[in-house]
Amino acid sequence: MTDFTMDVGADGVAIITWNTPGKSMNVMSMQGFEDLEALVDTVLEDDAIKGAVITSGKPDSFAGGMDLNVIAQMKESAGDNPAKGLFEGIMNLHRFLRKIERAGMDPKTNKGGKPIAAALPGTALGIGLEIPLACHRVFAADNPKAKIGLPEIMVGIFPGAGGTTRLTRKLGAMGASPLLLEGKLNDPKKAKMAGVVDEVVAPNDLVDKAREWVLSGPKIVKPWDERGYKMPGGAPYHPAGFMTFVGASAMVNGKTQGVYPAAKALLSAVYEGAQVDFDTALKIEARWFTNVLMNPSSSAMIRSLFINKEALEKGANRPEVPDQKVTRVGVLGAGMMGAGIALVSAQAGIDVVLLDQDQAAAERGKAYSESYMDKGIKRGKATPEKKDALLSRITATTDYAALAGCDLIVEAVFEDPTVKAEVTAKVEAVVGEDCIFATNTSTLPITQLAKASKRPEQFIGIHFFSPVEKMLLVEIIKGKQTGTRAVAKALDYVRQIRKTPIVVNDARFFYANRCIIPYINEGIRMVAEGINPALIENAAKLVGMPLGPLQLVDETSIDLGVKIAKATKAAMGDAYPDGAVDDVIFWMAEQERLGRKCKAGFYNYDEKGKRTGLWLGLAEKYPRADDQPDLLEIQHRLLFVQSLEAVRALEEGVLEDIREGDVGAILGWGFAPWSGGPFSWLDILGTPYAAARADELADRYGARFAAPALLSEMGAKNQSFYRRFGQAPAAA
Repeated sequence: MTDFTMDVGADGVAIITWNTPGKSMNVMSMQGFEDLEALVDTVLEDDAIKGAVITSGKPDSFAGGMDLNVIAQMKESAGDNPAKGLFEGIMNLHRFLRKIERAGMDPKTNKGGKPIAAALPGTALGIGLEIPLACHRVFAADNPKAKIGLPEIMVGIFPGAGGTTRLTRKLGAMGASPLLLEGKLNDPKKAKMAGVVDEVVAPNDLVDKAREWVLSGPKIVKPWDERGYKMPGGAPYHPAGFMTFVGASAMVNGKTQGVYPAAKALLSAVYEGAQVDFDTALKIEARWFTNVLMNPSSSAMIRSLFINKEALEKGANRPEVPDQKVTRVGVLGAGMMGAGIALVSAQAGIDVVLLDQDQAAAERGKAYSESYMDKGIKRGKATPEKKDALLSRITATTDYAALAGCDLIVEAVFEDPTVKAEVTAKVEAVVGEDCIFATNTSTLPITQLAKASKRPEQFIGIHFFSPVEKMLLVEIIKGKQTGTRAVAKALDYVRQIRKTPIVVNDARFFYANRCIIPYINEGIRMVAEGINPALIENAAKLVGMPLGPLQLVDETSIDLGVKIAKATKAAMGDAYPDGAVDDVIFWMAEQERLGRKCKAGFYNYDEKGKRTGLWLGLAEKYPRADDQPDLLEIQHRLLFVQSLEAVRALEEGVLEDIREGDVGAILGWGFAPWSGGPFSWLDILGTPYAAARADELADRYGARFAAPALLSEMGAKNQSFYRRFGQAPAAA
């Protein structure tokens, strides 16, 4: 069944309709390109056809872009010489879109040709905008929910089907930069203001208006195909254009720290393409797009941030039990975490009982949602009606009896096993026997907490990250007795609140904290070794970590680190490995430098809590070593200490699926997104090198870097994680 169909009206206008079977939104495939080109050929060759309108059979969207599975496999399917194969494939796509754009015009006079319009009912992303940009006029329905733009940069690539070149020539480098370099999406009216689309019309008039334009005998030659064309805002060596490109280069390097290859390639394609004719610019775009696709970062980012993330959100690892949709949730504890959980639950249309031991505290928790909605109203993102509806779904109370009828409880009280046990007993006395009980904890073992429950098979961990409304990841933790229905309930709930879930088995620190704590600790160890703190922090950022380890511990608070260290040492006894770290953070706590909340930590802060620089007092306690390590050595220590812990989590069965390991690492604590996550990064390095490098680091810095047996085995066999464990759930 074809994705494209064509109907020629009595007026001679062909309506080409894109309608991908079985999809809520159109996505482009290689076969789709062939089908569309065949119809375009018919339009151009049939004298009875006066022109065409390309539109969508989906009522609220035009297209969501290219099928990312196709993009992810392009390199592998490009033959023995993949760079050559990729380049030729991209140039073939340029040839086809150029055919739409030229539409049969005489190459010398620009006379003749048939007008082709695009009519967008709604959202148009990626190739779903690049095709319209090749058309002669773009009509968009006045659909405020529609998003129009080129978000490719967010997945580690850039618009490579002419979108980069056309948008730059249409808007100028300055006008195109937010759409290309930031992946900014606009609604139709803003897209028209930006110059991306040409007309915004009533939805019911969309195709008719496009048809009228086709029949009006319009001029269809694009500005860049006419003599004397000059780029808006100036080309690179025009005085105005020069400053644009200097600023763009600084902005890109400032935001990406040089670790995202797509951003640099995009800027290069724009800069170089602006100095030549249009067809040569397309060839330059194709070369840079090939360069990005050949870089393993792009395929790793696409796989983790979209293919794997989407699979997890759709329930890739959900047990096969009936639907467990949540209708009424009880949230215990109205502090920042509980208030955030109540907010996202109410946003999802779920009735919430927000319970605290003090009514004023419960009301403050509800007020958090009120304040959030007020800010949304000021920004035009919400309305008073939506605010009232959301607040009506939250009941703030101290009465446990109000929990009757809840089908899920999320407990977010103080991190104390005794307190949690008391709360568990009180809840189970009033809720129904089918109610699932979830504890929100970042460190306490679920299996131990479940001992307080009369129904341990219905007891599970749901670990939210703070702030709840902003963080995308939720970690679901199975205790030893947790049943499949509890897992399904947790997954269905996370889906309802539009977060990405990973499911792990119970172990100390679960998965996320298990990996992020070593990262923080390694940075602190380096301070004790006399490594310049500025070097540590900048090395982390230059390898793609959103925060350096010292800034991160300031944000989470040093006293929390002290508390975790004491609890871990008590549990592990002589096996406790982090004494060198404790020397630093315990001393910091003694100095009452507890982090950002106290406006004093590894950094100094002003009265508003803004960082003003690293604290110079560190150098007095831990003098700088005369010989400082090179940048790569520090970066390897920071990335390997996380990645090796991820491998151990897989090896021990805490992780059951490497997709969850990679997606969880990026969304949970920002593990170098350009790498695709720790397992993808080890695959990029190659397991033989990774295992050898780990052991080399272990010889220098200690057993924490010793290659796990799984990594050593895979290195000896030259295996990759994604080839060995693939797309199916896997444990060593």
